[in-house]
Order: sequence, then C-alpha cells, then structure tokens
Amino acid sequence: MDLFGSNGNDHEDSLPPPPPVPPDVVPAKAEEELPPEPPKKTRVPIARRGLASKGQKLSLLTNHFKVNVNNTEGEFYQYSVALSYEDGRPVEGKGAGRKVIDKVKETYDSELNGKDFAYDGEKTLFTVGSLARNKLEFTVVLEDVTSNRNNGNCSPEGHGSPNEGDRKRVRRPYRAKTFKVEISFAAKIPMKAISNALRGQETENYQEAIRVLDIILRQHAAKQGCLLVRQSYFHNDPKNFADVGGGVLGCRGFHSSFRTTQCGLSLNIDVSTTMIITPGPVVDFLIANQNVRDPYSLDWAKAKRTLKNLRIRTSPSNQEFKITGLSELPCKEQTFTLKTRGGADGEDTTEVTVYDYFVKQRNIELRYSGDLPCINVGKPKRPTYFPLELCDLVSLQRYTKALSTLQRASLVEKSRQKPQERMRVLNDALKTSNYASEPMLRSCGIQINNSFTPVEGRVLQAPRLKFGNGEDFNPRNGRWNFNNKKIVQPTKIERWAVVNFSARCDVNGLIRDLIKCGGMKGIIIDQPFDVFEEQNSNRRAPPLVRVEKMFELIQSRLPGAPQFLLCLLPERKNSDLYGPWKKKNLADFGIVTQCIAPTRVNDQYLTNVLLKINAKLGGLNSLLGVEHSPSIPIVSKAPTLILGMDVSHGSPGQSDIPSIAAVVSSRQWPLISKYRACVRTQSPKVEMIDNLFKKVSDKDDEGIIRELLIDFYSSSGKRKPDNIIIFRDGVSESQFNQVLNKELDQIIQACKFLDENWDPKFLVMVAQKNHHTKFFQPGSPDNVPPGTVIDNKICHPRNYDFYMCAHAGMIGTTRPTHYHVLLDEIGFSPDDLQELVHSLSYVYQRSTTAISVVAPICYAHLAATQMGQFMKFEDKSETSSSHGGLTAAGAVPVPQLPKLQDSVCNSMFFC
Repeated sequence: MDLFGSNGNDHEDSLPPPPPVPPDVVPAKAEEELPPEPPKKTRVPIARRGLASKGQKLSLLTNHFKVNVNNTEGEFYQYSVALSYEDGRPVEGKGAGRKVIDKVKETYDSELNGKDFAYDGEKTLFTVGSLARNKLEFTVVLEDVTSNRNNGNCSPEGHGSPNEGDRKRVRRPYRAKTFKVEISFAAKIPMKAISNALRGQETENYQEAIRVLDIILRQHAAKQGCLLVRQSYFHNDPKNFADVGGGVLGCRGFHSSFRTTQCGLSLNIDVSTTMIITPGPVVDFLIANQNVRDPYSLDWAKAKRTLKNLRIRTSPSNQEFKITGLSELPCKEQTFTLKTRGGADGEDTTEVTVYDYFVKQRNIELRYSGDLPCINVGKPKRPTYFPLELCDLVSLQRYTKALSTLQRASLVEKSRQKPQERMRVLNDALKTSNYASEPMLRSCGIQINNSFTPVEGRVLQAPRLKFGNGEDFNPRNGRWNFNNKKIVQPTKIERWAVVNFSARCDVNGLIRDLIKCGGMKGIIIDQPFDVFEEQNSNRRAPPLVRVEKMFELIQSRLPGAPQFLLCLLPERKNSDLYGPWKKKNLADFGIVTQCIAPTRVNDQYLTNVLLKINAKLGGLNSLLGVEHSPSIPIVSKAPTLILGMDVSHGSPGQSDIPSIAAVVSSRQWPLISKYRACVRTQSPKVEMIDNLFKKVSDKDDEGIIRELLIDFYSSSGKRKPDNIIIFRDGVSESQFNQVLNKELDQIIQACKFLDENWDPKFLVMVAQKNHHTKFFQPGSPDNVPPGTVIDNKICHPRNYDFYMCAHAGMIGTTRPTHYHVLLDEIGFSPDDLQELVHSLSYVYQRSTTAISVVAPICYAHLAATQMGQFMKFEDKSETSSSHGGLTAAGAVPVPQLPKLQDSVCNSMFFC
C-alpha cells in the first residue's frame, strides 16, 4: 500500500541514497524531533509568612462558633439520585425531590440499614458509611406533591379536597403520583480530609467533605420549611419581613456555613437578607409593583412578564399552582369548553365564560375581576383560568430583579443592626436552629460550641495627612475635614460654564457660594462664562435629545472648548440624563464635567463637590505624609505601579447586558494617590478580565495593561515599574487560581510585549467584601475602631489572608474587608503589607474619611459604573429572572464602549 504517493515505487531500494553530509555541516534536526515544551507550572496561592505585630492589641469576638469533629475515621459515601415518573419521564425541577426522598427513607428504612441521608434536593445524596448495595431502586407513591416550599415545578395538586367542579377543570383523575427512585454509588469522601485541611494539608477531598457538611445544614433548614438561597435560609415569619416598596419585601434570615480556620473547624453564622415577592392577593402585588392607583391602570404586558413562574394559591379550593401566563381576553369574555353530564354519550360540552362559570355554576361572588385578564395556570395548548381575585401569591418567593435606588435605600435602612443587636440575634439563631438534633451531624460526631470565638485584633495608627500650606493632620477615628484647611494641590478653574437641565434652584447664589468656598480651600475659580438654561420646549424630550439640544446651545455661544462644565440635574441618583451627558462630554468632546442635583446646598456640600472637581481636573486634595517625604517601605524605593481591578455585571435578571471590566493604575510615581482608568466591555457574567493583553499583530497590543504601563512610564519620569501591585476585587476562592494563572499571565505577556527583557516583580491580592465574618467588641455598643486588623485564629490554616476594618462603621455593624495575598515576589513583611493596605484606605480623593477597601478598587468600581451608564440608556429592556438573552460566550458580539478623548482619558474622571 502506497502511503506517500511515490508512484508505485514502494521499495526502499528504488530510492537514491541520501547525499553525503559535508564535514563542516551539522545536520539540522527535523522539527518533529524537538522535545515537547515542559508543561507550564501552575501557580497556587502562597502560604502565610508569619503574623504581623504592629498596632495596639484589642480583644474581640467573632461570629464563628467552634466545631468539634469526633468521627475522623468515618467516610461519606456519595450517591447519584435519579427520579422519574411511572412512565419513565424524568422529574424536572426541584420541588418534589425532598418529599420523594423522605418517603423512600420512611418506606424502606430497614433496607437502608436505618441510615440517615444528607440530600441536596436535586441529584446527590450522602450517607455516613455505605448503603447495602451500590445500586438501589425504589418505588414510592406520594399522595400530594406540593411541597411547603417548592419552586412550583412539581405537579400542582393542591391541599385539602378541591371542589368537584375544580377537579374536573384541571383534569386530575387521581391525586396520588408514583415515583421511581434510583440511587447509585458515585464516590467516597474520607472525613479525615477535614482534619488534614485543618493542619494545612489540603486534599481535593477537603472541599467535598465541607460541602457535605454544608448540605446537611441546608437539609436541616429545608425540614423547617425555609426558603434556601445557597447557604442562607429564610423562615416564613412576617416578623422578618420589611416592605421596601414596589411589592417587594426584604426577608431576614441567616447564613450558616462551615469554615476551616487556624484554630480548627468553625461554623460561621450571620444575618442574611434576600428579596421576596409580597405574599397575598395578586392584584395588590401588581398595583404596588407598578405603582398605580387601581387594577384598571395596570400594564398587563408588564404584569405577564412579572408574574410568569410565580406560585399562587387559589380560593376556595386552596390549591397551589404555578402561573404560566394571562388570558388574552378579560374574564367576562374569555371562554373555555365545559363538559357536563347528560347527552347521548353521557357527556355534553358547552362554551362558557370564565366569569359565568365561577359566578353562576360555582356561586362565587366576583367583585372586580370581570373586566380584568384571568390567571392561566395550564399548559400552552390546554389553558386553565382563574379570575384574578381568587388568586393569592404564596409566601417566600424570591424577587430576582435589580432593586431601584429607592428600594435599595429603604432596604439598607430597614435591615441594618447595631453590633450588640446583631450578636443577640445570632445567639438566638444558633439556639433555635437546634443543630444538636440533626441526626446527620450526630453521625459525623459534630458538636457545635454555642459561644462566639474570641480573637485578638490590632489597631493600626492612622497615617498622617498633608494639606496645603505645609499643614499636617492626624485623622481621628478615621475622619478629618477641610475646615480652615487648604487643599494640598489645588487647580485653577478658568474657562467654565454652568448647564441647568431644569433644576429648580438659585443658580447665581450657587455660583457665588461655590467661588467663595473654593477660595477658602485654595481653589481659584473665575466667574463662569455663561449659564445655559434648558429651553422649556425640550423638557419633555427623550434624554439623548435633551443632551444634544443643550450641546447645540453651548457650541453656538462658547468661543472655544471649556475646561469644565458644571451640570445641574433635576433629580438625584437616577437621572436618565446622567449617562448621555457623561458620554457626550468625555467621549465626544473631552470635557471634564461635574453633575450635581442641588437640594440642600451648604458649605459641607460645596466642599465635597469641590474635592471631586479638583481631583478630576488633576489636583490632589490631601496626601499621605509618607507619600510626600517618600518613605513608604518598598513602594517609595523603586518605581511601583498599583493596579485596582474589578468587573461589574448587570443585575441577576439581565443575562444579555455586557459585563464591564475596569482597571485603574497609579501614575506619577512615587505618588500612590493619583490614578487613571481603562474600562472595557466583555461577555455577560464573565468574571475573569479577558482584554488585559490583546495582540492584534506582531507589533500591536490593544489590551488594557499596555495603555496603563505606557501612562505610568510617561508620568513617572520615563521609568518602568520594577514592582507591580495588583488588587483584585469580586472573585471567590474558587477563582483564585484563575486570577493567578489567567489574568496574571496576560499582564506578564503585556509587559514582555513592551520589552522582552523586562521582569517586574508582582504582588497579587484579592479583596472580598461579601463574606459573613463580623467582629464585635465584648461589652461595648460600638463597632471595632478604624484600623483594626485580624490575622489569627479565624483566618485560613495555610493561606496568607487577613481581615481589615480600615473605616469607622457609623451605622449598622462594620463589614471587614477580607484580603488574600495570592502571590508576593516583591517580599513585603506582614507588617509592611498591612500598613500599605491601611494607607491606601486614606487616599480616596472623594471623601474625608478612611474607606473600607483600598482606593484603587473603589476607583475601578466607580469607573466601571460610570462608563456602564454610557450604555445604560441604549439598553432599556425590561428583564426578569425568567427570560434571558443568549449567554453563550461568543454567541453575541459584545458592544464596545466608546473611547474617551485624550484630554480626559488620563484624568480621574470617575472621581
């Protein structure tokens, strides 16, 4: 057989011999023979490098409860669960699972050796020790499959005996359902993995073993009829509900999860809040949700989207259903086919309206439903209608859309708790959860201590600040002010104007006070060139048009581009004009702008506005003393670039809105107070930043990092950074390896692409805010003091992490920031690193307080939010959790953000 197409000469002899190799030539090896490249070493988070010691010691308590594990030799057996109906169809949805498995346990207890299960509600269950066989099959019959807390996916037979007429309409010949259950062995997880992890030796089983314990906690809550949201659970108790408007309640519950710490296994319990739909009459919910006066003013297309998949209970039969839609016609006109007894074959059919059926046949009085659509709970081909007023929304149904600004403010106000109150609530939660009664925890030999764990904190001294006229100041309690102080690097505001979008205020008085206040702080402000008032005829126009018209007016009257525009908006927080106005100024014209919605204008308000304006125009409000003298360990000695990285996603229901990645970088080394930002869009819900390095040709990289490196070089006296410090926000522990291997690799590639021989050293840290660890001062009503740091007892047994509360918690309970050091090639001591993090909480130019997380991360968040507004007005789709766009990566081209003009792209426009 001829493999090489050698025209039939398939004998080696027929080929001529190879030519001799000249003595001075070393034959080149064929490419295939090159040894394979060694596989790239995967980076993993570094181990702790000792504890820090600086600061004044302080005894604290934390909401971790010590756990003893007595059964370390046992093993968890993991089984896969397959549920199907009699006819072999798999059971979809989550509702029925727990009831079916409970029934299996009850019916076949002896065959299961009396074993207890830890069931996750879906496809997995665990036991301590094995079941009798590797594969078990059972059949169970359930009388009634409406769980007390299901997602409505199971069959909607109701509670109590329904009226005969209802039974017929829903066509349920029988109420009992038969289920087939297949349980098959999947894996073994040694409990020893937990004790190994506590000694700092993590095996892959450790995460799995902890997961089993967390599933036991979830199951324990499910037995009590709670709504489960990951590791948080919520009881159906109106005491825990707070109305935040729009038909939405904040529901208070508890988070509880097991953590491995330096002093063993602990149970972390915290207060948690989720949003639920207000239970009760559907019509009341819709009126509140759409903020209208009566049911006749409702937008039914919107109502249909909002109601889809929610669960209702109908009266008088008290059955539970899932809403599939609304009727096309009102109740008085919507007909269906009713079967009645009689006729030749024993059955007659007549067309009857839903209204007449309920009023005449069922004798149910309907007060207002006749002219409104009916609720449909049937299948698309076979609808089942109920008049609106007979339907009540079931309690504990999650609301997953983004909250409005007002709802969020209301939620924060109603759910905050002072430290002492939170401790009391958590103590009660541990008592009422009664984990000692959970048989699965008993068989693991787990005992939970019921007192808060004591830890030792240290309070770091606040860094000294520098103001104008060489004045120094030591912040007290994490705060300072500009009373009788001058700004350290003021700008001069010369060519500027005021733009008023119909805000009601004394514009001339505002200008006069702003100029006077600026003068006292050292900012010289000339008289504005003009005040541009919006024409009355444009007030009702769409936001984009209003901005266009305003710019036409500005261009017709200004002699040249202004240095700065002050924009007065008619409403606070959620003005539709904000996005288009910012985009026009920054992307189209390169003008620095400050928006204000002047309601209560006083000296404090104007000072805060001036701080923002000064920073945007390139000034600095205050400096750290160690920055001025440059004496920051390591950072002041060699050129050091500081990066803050964050990705912000659309709200949970919006799966079609691009995520926005922002990276901010320090400039003008040795400063650590000045930053600029680079912001890009990426695929929706993708957490890793994918544009850090973007090679488009052999010479061109259009990635984020190159832009920032070049700016650092040109603003820092033509010096490349020797050290690069990265602060990454918003990633969970499961993503640390991706940050270290994917994102860091891209950053290194960007450096190498600029200069092959350049090897900067890296420090990579992750900051987490949404965790559940809190600290309390025993016997004190106050929050922990600003500058408190904790790196013992409840931190990771192996990895390098610490908690810091840099800010003064004024309301509620302080939420510490959890910092994880993933990599440190630079070689900071624990003390120097904590000092640096603490200092970076004092360089935030917008406020006169220490902030809770390092400034570069806050700035990245601000930049992403502001540029996200550019796109916001282009996408006004009403989205809910039930329908999403295409989320497959790469399936939809992601719209790009416009580029900012050169005159503003290096500024702190986001400030």
